[in-house]
Amino acid sequence: MPAIRGKKIVRNASCPEFFAMTASLSYKIAVLVFLENAAGEQLLLLRAKPPNLGVWSPIGGKLETATGESPFECAARETHEETGFIVAHDDLHLFAMIAEKAYEGESHWLLFLFRCKKPIPALPKDITEGRFGFFGRSAIDTLPIPETDRTALWPTYDRYRDHFVALRADCAPGRPLHVEVEQVTP
Repeated sequence: MPAIRGKKIVRNASCPEFFAMTASLSYKIAVLVFLENAAGEQLLLLRAKPPNLGVWSPIGGKLETATGESPFECAARETHEETGFIVAHDDLHLFAMIAEKAYEGESHWLLFLFRCKKPIPALPKDITEGRFGFFGRSAIDTLPIPETDRTALWPTYDRYRDHFVALRADCAPGRPLHVEVEQVTP
C-alpha cells in the first residue's frame, strides 16, 4: 500500500466509481491570501464568479503555470491585481498547503495559503470578481462561506497561521468532507 510520510493511504474499495470519477478530473494550482487591516479584520471577497459564486472567501487565484510562476509570485500578483495593494515576498507567510480532491465534483485543487503580515490600508474598490468587505474573525463564522472554508480553511488559519501545515481533503459531492493533516511544522 502506498504511504505518505509514514501514513497509509486508505482506499475505499466499496466505492470504485468514486475513484473512476476523480481520476478524470483536472488538477488546478492556486493561492489564497489572507489579508487584514490594522484593526485585525479579515479582507474577504463576495465572489461574483465560480468557483464559490455568491459566497465570501479570501482573495486568490490560479498560478500561471505556463510561465513557471511560483506560489509566492502568484500570491503577490493576485494581491496586487485584486486589491491594488503591493506586497513583497517577505510580507507573505506560507502557512498551509491543502490538496482538495474533487472540489465541487469539478476538479482537484492544490492550494497554497498565505497570511500577509503587512496590513492592508483600506477597503479595495469592487472588481469583476466581486466586492470586498472587512470582517472580524467571529463574524466570518456567520457569513455565507464555502463549506470547506467553514470546516477546514478557517480552522486551519486559526490554528496554523504562524506555522505551516500540509493537509488533504476529500471534497467529493455527496460524501462527508474529510480533512487529514499530513504534516505540521512548528
